[in-house]
Amino acid sequence: MPDSIASPNGHDRAADRAAINRANAQKSTGPRTEAGKQRSSLNALRHGLTGQVIVLPTEDLAAYQRHSQSFMDEYQPKGANETQLVQSLLDTAWQVNRAATIALNLLTLGLTELEDRIRVSHPEAEAGLVLALAYREHDRAYINIGIQRQRLSRQYERTLGLIREVQAERRANEQRQLDNASKILKMHKDQNLPNQPAIYNPADDGFVFSTAEIETHLGREERRQQANAHDFEAHA
Repeated sequence: MPDSIASPNGHDRAADRAAINRANAQKSTGPRTEAGKQRSSLNALRHGLTGQVIVLPTEDLAAYQRHSQSFMDEYQPKGANETQLVQSLLDTAWQVNRAATIALNLLTLGLTELEDRIRVSHPEAEAGLVLALAYREHDRAYINIGIQRQRLSRQYERTLGLIREVQAERRANEQRQLDNASKILKMHKDQNLPNQPAIYNPADDGFVFSTAEIETHLGREERRQQANAHDFEAHA
């Protein structure tokens, strides 16, 4: 099928429609009503990895971003797998906190709705009875929220355990690789004149570390060995 259809007088109708659409888009000022703005705001709140709306329009996007960054700073994921796990962890934590907020808001709503139904002479007793009535009136909702929080908490613990396992395995592998790279670099130095060392490229041996990173590791290992020797002599 052709991309456009020419009219009998030679005009390209598809091109005309495209020009009209572009002109209308330039005139658009976006949603004007509060409801329209709220729906439009969802575009900025969608999860960057899956397109899922994780932050509700009533929630603070900046707070979620700070929440996310704090988890990323703490766990410092490397690679797609670790990043996905940490993202899942922080999103689950956000939802756990949201469930707690919903439960508190539901209780506040119940107190507001029921405060005129109980009248006793003692203010504290009255507040306690209104609180009990609010729980009784919304007991099914509280149960559902509690179940949801428990499910999310279990998911959080499973994800946290998996992150620790994956990162421990990755760090152990990095340590082995650094140890091997350090041995090769030391051999390389020993086989060349001290004042004329040949340039060593770790990538030639399949390492992803830079020479500077290996040198830093060597320095730390030497200081660790010196500290162990010093400790041994101090207690001899």
